[in-house]
Amino acid sequence: MPRCLAALRRAARVIVLDSQSTDATADIAVGLGAEVVQFCYAGGYPKKRQWAMENLDISTPWVLLIDADEVVPDALWDEIGAALSRPDCSDAFLITKGFHFLGRRFRYGGFSHSAVLLFRNGCARFERLFDDNSDSLDMEIHERVVVDGRLGGLRTPLIHEDFKGLEAYIARHNKYSTWEARVRHWYFTKGRYGEDIIQARLFGNSQERRRALKEVIICVPFEHWVWFCYHYFFRLGVFEGRAGLIASQIRASYIAQVNAKLHEMRLEAKRKAGVIG
Repeated sequence: MPRCLAALRRAARVIVLDSQSTDATADIAVGLGAEVVQFCYAGGYPKKRQWAMENLDISTPWVLLIDADEVVPDALWDEIGAALSRPDCSDAFLITKGFHFLGRRFRYGGFSHSAVLLFRNGCARFERLFDDNSDSLDMEIHERVVVDGRLGGLRTPLIHEDFKGLEAYIARHNKYSTWEARVRHWYFTKGRYGEDIIQARLFGNSQERRRALKEVIICVPFEHWVWFCYHYFFRLGVFEGRAGLIASQIRASYIAQVNAKLHEMRLEAKRKAGVIG
């Protein structure tokens, strides 16, 4: 967190959303000049960031969302300043989360992805997926930001580097796979992910293309092997050496877990409906 907050000195205001942590998170944030707001999740929508946008008094014209393991480099601040000063400025911007893994910055493998992280105050919101479990993750994970306006993009990536090690990384993704299995179960049951969502458009912006491709690939047999081949061979993750192989294997394992949990959910739904014993 100190590294993250130190890179935010050019922001007019920094708010740390804390989920009742019992470590030194709040003290560290306050000591570095940030405001700390406690969030208590009761399930359903909104989750942490959407709740903050709806309930906090945010008067700045622009909002930037980042995680504690991310750093905004000076080059990105410069690009943000130049973009916002243009008379034809877009209403929101996609920013790439540069992937760092096992102590190295990945240039290959396609693990970095873009998300709407910078937007005009009041013109964006997180999509509302079918996810009303009270034990669900309290912060938006793979939910995308819906923008009412024009969407642009910035070239300089965030530095996204997790220092907690593989054990924490895999444990966190075990929780993510449970969440994603639930969302997929809703999709296959209802034919859509939620009520207010990113539309799937193959020739739309990067978020819309990603959603369109996902709707296809989740129906492909042996999806986890497709993802392994995509990252390791097609996107040249092989050039990242052993780290590229491990990252591709973990990605494949994550998707395999999603589909295994989805299968279990389908069996449970059939049992409840009395279809199987």
